[in-house]
Amino acid sequence: MEVEGSISLQQIKALIDKRGNDVESLIIILQDIQKELGYVPEEAVDIVVAELGISPTRIYGILTFYAQFRLSPPGAHSLKVCQGTACHVMGGERILKYLSDKLDVKAGETTSDRRFSFERVACVGCCGMAPVVVVDDKPHGNSTIKSVDSLIDNSNKEGE
Repeated sequence: MEVEGSISLQQIKALIDKRGNDVESLIIILQDIQKELGYVPEEAVDIVVAELGISPTRIYGILTFYAQFRLSPPGAHSLKVCQGTACHVMGGERILKYLSDKLDVKAGETTSDRRFSFERVACVGCCGMAPVVVVDDKPHGNSTIKSVDSLIDNSNKEGE
C-alpha cells in the first residue's frame, strides 16, 4: 500500500517501530510521518490506529489541536501573512484579505493547484518591517498589494 507522497505501509510501520510502538510516543510518531510526507494522511492515521491500538478520535484530537500538523498536502510554496499588532496596524489584514481573494483560499488552506499553502500567523518577529509576508520561510517586509503580487508572480515562475 502506498499513501500519497510515496511512503509505503512498511515505511510508516518502521517510523512507528522506531519510536517503540508506545502510545506515549504518539505525537513524535505523527511528527515523523508529517516530516516524511509534509502532512498526515488518513491512510497513515489508520496504520497508527492499528499499530498502537488507540482510537482515531484520539489521533485526530491531537492533529487538530496542534497547529503544526496538516491533514492535507502542502503547497509547493508556503505563504504566511503576519497579523501581529504592528503588521495589523500597518495593513496586514488588508494584505491577508487580498491574497485570500486572489488565491481563492482561506487562511489555513492550500490552493487547488497546490502551488501555495496560505496561512495567517500571529507574529513573525519582524515588527520593524511591518507588514510582513513570509514566502518559503523568507520574510518580506514593508509589504504592499503590489509587492505581494510580485512575490506570487516570482514564486509561480520558480515553479515552472
